[in-house]
Amino acid sequence: MSDDAPELWHTACEAASLLAACPAGLGGMVVKAPPGPVRDAFLAMLKEALPDGTPWLRMPHALPEARLTGGIDLASTLAAGKPVFERGLLASAHGGVLIAGMAERMDRAIAARLEAALDTGQIRIERDHVSDSVPAAFALILFDEGEPGEDAPPASLTDRLAFHVDLTGLSWRDLGETLSSKASATALPLQSVMLAEGHAETLVALADALGIASLRAPLLAAMAARAHAAQAGRVMTDETDIASAARLVLAPRATRLPAPPEEQQAPPPEEQEHQANDPAPETMEAQDRPLEDKILDAIASAIPADLLAQLQAGRGGRLAGRGAEAGRKAPATRGRPLGARRGDPRRERLDLLETLRAAAPWQRLREQRGDAAIAVRKEDLRVRRFRPKSRTTTIFVVDASGSSALHRLAEAKGAVELVLAECYVRRDEAALIAFRGQKADIILPPTRSLTRARALLKGLPGGGGTPLALGLDAARQLADTVRRKGDRPFLILLTDAQANVGRDGMGGRQKAEEDALASADALHRDGFESLLIDTSPRPQPKASMLAARMGARYLALPQADARRLAAAIVPAR
Repeated sequence: MSDDAPELWHTACEAASLLAACPAGLGGMVVKAPPGPVRDAFLAMLKEALPDGTPWLRMPHALPEARLTGGIDLASTLAAGKPVFERGLLASAHGGVLIAGMAERMDRAIAARLEAALDTGQIRIERDHVSDSVPAAFALILFDEGEPGEDAPPASLTDRLAFHVDLTGLSWRDLGETLSSKASATALPLQSVMLAEGHAETLVALADALGIASLRAPLLAAMAARAHAAQAGRVMTDETDIASAARLVLAPRATRLPAPPEEQQAPPPEEQEHQANDPAPETMEAQDRPLEDKILDAIASAIPADLLAQLQAGRGGRLAGRGAEAGRKAPATRGRPLGARRGDPRRERLDLLETLRAAAPWQRLREQRGDAAIAVRKEDLRVRRFRPKSRTTTIFVVDASGSSALHRLAEAKGAVELVLAECYVRRDEAALIAFRGQKADIILPPTRSLTRARALLKGLPGGGGTPLALGLDAARQLADTVRRKGDRPFLILLTDAQANVGRDGMGGRQKAEEDALASADALHRDGFESLLIDTSPRPQPKASMLAARMGARYLALPQADARRLAAAIVPAR
């Protein structure tokens, strides 16, 4: 049994207990766990905690959108000779729990329907060409079964779920006692519990300290704090409720470790003598500390120790925005199924079942016109959609300037070699751009050949000025070339963001920084997925601002060797 196993299981049970107290208000939870006895035990514990008679439904993987929202029942319609509508899965889950396995492979259209239902508590369907709203307030349990580096559940969907639980490190022998399954006699209705004064501001400050950009996180944490207080029989939240909500809702979403408190200067000798006569200074200092500082200390153990690796593993894999679609030249006929749409079966694969489903409501009208027993028109034809497999090209953009360039280049060379080994398995490619002095050069064109990479990297020089804008422009041109080939470019920028050479090759820090930000804006407009690694000894605001202008994820790695760089990069791809 691992040392953290009892704490992990207790955290999962506590989250399930709060979710059972307010399923629709908390949205649900993301559970990182493969199929097995641990996951079954967790589901059994959650089901036992819910009130008797609560709907409990499972959503099959690759479920057609019509089955999710409700629509034509094809078999019943053909048998009855008139449109027969079926109740969708979302409407059936109203007031209960909906369980979705293999969430990392969820179709984006299905995720959008779930997001709309979680936001509004309703689902809109079309019946007889009339739009109708059906209640659909439920808790969603997403099971993430992906490995590090694979697709992750849609971030826009997981952002709406209060709890993120990881059970991957547990075995059946690690499971301890569960929390009390049913609500205790002292529990109060959630509507009667209020947030105490200042607690909402505390949760927002905690989210900011942990680098959480979404406003949904403190809102969900506030709901969890109220549920925690309701279970304890309190009509007003206290510090224990806020601490529990921060540990369960905010800590798993952390994107950075909280900054340490600023060191205070030693007081003059006369003040030191005066303070020595004061009673219990440590107690007074603890009382004067802000509430968020106390809670940050309390939830420090809940922040993942390997935060960097977990963040990149959780965010990698899934493409977003127009950049994901730009490289596709023609409809795919093979790959992962994505449902059906109208189309020409001469160019794409016919989806017979969806075609019949689209034609079924019109059969009575077409029979009156003397058509065949089953009349299918051109507008009924549906074709299958697929997500094609695309090759990823990782483009390293390395700042080779300055006195510390040799150290950074050594890291980059080692990281490129390690990533190339991964590329060989995935049939992906890697490239390297170095900028220094007054130019940016493509040192390593896109390749999977490790031997060729080592030969080209061996004599890579360093030193000189920092033409950051030229490096970003060269990366943009190479990424555009990769995208036009139908592949997916992924940019890795290693720099301290201290630009001092402009796009025209002239010195001047102000002009160089303006050019660099303009080049970053161009990368963002083109929708290239990117990661900026701040290599400065002390992380600088300039680097994080540059990452924001690029639309890139930001990582501060002032002390990192090649293996740590590769460990951060491979899952992010």
